[in-house]
Amino acid sequence: MRLKAVPEDFQVEEEIRPPTTGGPYLLYRVYKRQITTLEVQAQMARLLRLPLSAISFPALKDRDAVAVQYATVRGPGPDRLEGRGFAAERVGRVACPLSPADLVGNRFAITVRDLSPEEADRLGRHLAAATVGGVPNYFDQQRFGSRTAAGDFPGRRILQRDAEGALRAYLAEPMAGDPPAVRAFKREAAARWGDWRALLEIAPHPSNFRSVLTFLCDHPADFRRALNLVTPRLLSLYLTAYQSFLWNRIAAGYLQALLGNPTGFVEIAGERLPLFAHPADRLPPGATIPLPHHRAVYNDPTLAAIVDKVLRAEGLTLNDLKPRLLRRAYLPRGERSLVVLPADGLASSPSPDERFPGRWKVLLTFALPPGSYATLVVRALAGVESLR
Repeated sequence: MRLKAVPEDFQVEEEIRPPTTGGPYLLYRVYKRQITTLEVQAQMARLLRLPLSAISFPALKDRDAVAVQYATVRGPGPDRLEGRGFAAERVGRVACPLSPADLVGNRFAITVRDLSPEEADRLGRHLAAATVGGVPNYFDQQRFGSRTAAGDFPGRRILQRDAEGALRAYLAEPMAGDPPAVRAFKREAAARWGDWRALLEIAPHPSNFRSVLTFLCDHPADFRRALNLVTPRLLSLYLTAYQSFLWNRIAAGYLQALLGNPTGFVEIAGERLPLFAHPADRLPPGATIPLPHHRAVYNDPTLAAIVDKVLRAEGLTLNDLKPRLLRRAYLPRGERSLVVLPADGLASSPSPDERFPGRWKVLLTFALPPGSYATLVVRALAGVESLR
């Protein structure tokens, strides 16, 4: 089974409930292909000659996809804006910037390729069943771009109050999605750790690396203050990635305690997480568990014991889940559903796959609430641990 053989195989469109219409913010509908949302944001800011903070997207979308999403602009802008890999059309004005609270959900059209006839038939049947019985609502691989090649998380180091370890992860450890120039720099940083002036000479232009290294040249052992020079949004992404990793472990343990033996597994961020047939049928309606946070409350003794076990394995306690090293980045609070139910699920009849002769393809369409992962749903439907 293959996903994203070409970008058009994975199409997603945001559904939003925008703030009150009319106001100082321009609302744009943005089409993007093979580019990240953050790259679109940076291009829009340059083209409009505005600060990055003037462009707001309520969510991030994958690079390897065709996506339609929305953005707000604080300041002037044309009816249409185009750049590398994106086009934006102005569709109105709103009273305030878009935020995650304005998202209603996402609609997907996903072509799954390289299937046997049996696999193609099973996808359609399982999608129909999942609209009623659901699948575990794990955070999928896209959430964990900051996981290092060695399997560590800078967010883990931050919560363990290891400022140098977090900074080393940022400056010297390869992560998924690093471009070649950054990977080359990180190899040098790992080999020459502590030689800040030499590393400043070879740091990529432009990059936040240079601000951090300039500070370290004058304050070579002040890792905490240097860490706080990393872009706050990036630090927040580091923290939420590790928080999501912990939530996945907690949810997996809790589901297994409630539902017994799994029917399969899915591999995410180096973890083999259990799947269950029709979990929504065997759990209380709308079952949720809190995101790990120092103020989270776990009233269920079974869940509390699992949380304690997961955190102890990481060398942490619940009280440690506050990034005390940082000044401007925080762990979010909230609850996450244990199960996600795809809505409006439809599967096409299998057809010959022109990209993989002798194999079949199926088009799946469905909608998911914000924060849930279509790739996870497809893997769960197919019963595969990882994708080619």
